[in-house]
Amino acid sequence: MEEKDKDVFKNNNNNYQKKPNGNKKPGFNLWWIYALIFIPVIAWYLVNDSSTVKEIGWTEFQQMARNDVFEDMVVYNKKNVVEATVKKDRYKDVFKQDAEKASELEAKVMVKIPSADKFSDFYDKEASENKISANVAFKEGDDMLWNVLVSIGPFILIILIWFILMRRMSGGGGGAGGMGVFNVGKSKAQLFDKDGKNKVTFQDVAGLAEAKQEVEEIVSFLKNPGKYTELGGKIPKGALLVGPPGTGKTLLAKAVAGEANVPFFSLSGSDFVEMFVGVGASRVRDLFRQAKEKAPCIVFIDEIDAVGRARGKNANMNANDERENTLNQLLTEMDGFGSNSGVIILAATNRADVLDKALLRAGRFDRQIYVDLPDLNERKEIFAVHLRPIKIDSSVDTDFLARQTPGFSGADIANVCNEAALIAARNGKKSVQKEDFMSAVDRIVGGLEKRSKIMTERERRSIAIHEAGHASLSWLLEYANPLVKVTIVPRGKALGAAWYLPEERQITTHEQLLDEMCATLGGRAAEELFLGDISTGASNDLERVTKQAYAMVVYFGMSRKLPNLNYYDSTGQDWGFTKPYSEDTARLIDGEVQSIVNEQYERAKQILSENAGKHNRLAELLLKSEVIYTEDVEHIFGKRPWVSRSEEIMGKQNGDHKE
Repeated sequence: MEEKDKDVFKNNNNNYQKKPNGNKKPGFNLWWIYALIFIPVIAWYLVNDSSTVKEIGWTEFQQMARNDVFEDMVVYNKKNVVEATVKKDRYKDVFKQDAEKASELEAKVMVKIPSADKFSDFYDKEASENKISANVAFKEGDDMLWNVLVSIGPFILIILIWFILMRRMSGGGGGAGGMGVFNVGKSKAQLFDKDGKNKVTFQDVAGLAEAKQEVEEIVSFLKNPGKYTELGGKIPKGALLVGPPGTGKTLLAKAVAGEANVPFFSLSGSDFVEMFVGVGASRVRDLFRQAKEKAPCIVFIDEIDAVGRARGKNANMNANDERENTLNQLLTEMDGFGSNSGVIILAATNRADVLDKALLRAGRFDRQIYVDLPDLNERKEIFAVHLRPIKIDSSVDTDFLARQTPGFSGADIANVCNEAALIAARNGKKSVQKEDFMSAVDRIVGGLEKRSKIMTERERRSIAIHEAGHASLSWLLEYANPLVKVTIVPRGKALGAAWYLPEERQITTHEQLLDEMCATLGGRAAEELFLGDISTGASNDLERVTKQAYAMVVYFGMSRKLPNLNYYDSTGQDWGFTKPYSEDTARLIDGEVQSIVNEQYERAKQILSENAGKHNRLAELLLKSEVIYTEDVEHIFGKRPWVSRSEEIMGKQNGDHKE
């Protein structure tokens, strides 16, 4: 790394450290504008009067009244004041040297009188003797303060309303994150400073070994950039975390910030989107401006697909799309002419297939890190993390819990632990036991148990035969998922349920798919064989089988008449206006799907017919006890011929289900 580069990075880092302690420049306050506008207006109103008023004494007033210089007189009873308007042709007699000024305005005199009665006596006498022509009016009169309030009150009210509206529009005087009109173009990113108390480190992230290894390079660069730049390498500008929901993408990004000990900007892709044109692009510019000031730092954009969808895919293609403008600004900021030295972009999404190609190219997001669902060992680590704050007894085994939760994400496992603690507390226990965790898994997978649901004896028998059909075929078929538990107690929307332990495999063969389909059709086949009638209880089974059969034909190329063909567009570039095959091919696909489903259905009926006695014994046991486990099925059917295949998966399950 050259000395110049070292100095630049060092200065950036020093600037970040010194900024908080430096002298802040006084910010411009909008209240100064209000003061400059309204204070002169009020002053002008108070100073500028449309009349000239002269105060005179009672004796002088009497003399002027006798000379008939007044046109009107208003007597204020409460204040004992007379306000008289001077005739225009008598201004010189009253104002003398100010007569010229008074002629431009309405000239008045004001006099303090002894009382209204005294004035009345004086006026009546002078009117009869000197023929005074002035019009006289009597008023109660108000306080001067009230007159002032009436005069300037509307202006004060308007000013107060204006202040309130402007403060609301400016987000209550808040900072850049305000929601007001003046802050609408500011970034909504939440800043987690490097000195924050609630830090997340890699110790808080269980599993995700490969993903953590990828992001550790980013942490290593932020801590020791010279190690990489000395050899001519460049810093990765961005990393995209891709994976199913709940797998820990956001948690991993926070751990990167905590380990690197740098400022961390966090926001969602939807925070850029607004109804106002140009706001999204303005927020992007403001975000990167703040990030450059805090460099080195990390900017994390969660759910980036909200703003990063492929351009040109909008249904209203002729309209001005604000989202596309925001994306264009984001692309420019990430890899434009400007330099973003020390700013690393992390983003997360579970829809990488819909993102714009320009966003995914090298130079913007240099690497994509796939955060997959945890496997068996990773689930054990995740359980260990979430069990730390929970009081458990010796019956809880993380290995057993990990085997009971195949396909669960990190968020699902956290939910299992929390639900188990709630169940134990509801039952008044002092610690959380294994059966509480099993109840939590059942609650999350199958829904709330509904023992109060009313069913007839015929319905219970139909459900028992249906579930016994699933259990029998899953035991007799080599590649079907090993059985864990079967129940006829209603849960959620299901009237009965069977729990299996799927084998965690990376690829699935044709034979394995057929065995799974056959076991799924076992419930409907058992109804037809042993009840002589079928019911609506198999609707979910038929839906799963139909989708699986279509996938085999259309996606996997597992068909006799349409072998080695795939009609799925994984690039996402297909507009979807037409099917990627002809009507004749569609008929072939429908025929092949029907053929596959019919073959497995007949196969299921044949296997159940050969084991009718054992199936009926299992159904009777299910009717009697409502819940049966693996050892109950093994007691009736005997050990599976291929038990060695499932021993590794089943582990400690045998004998542990019944407490």
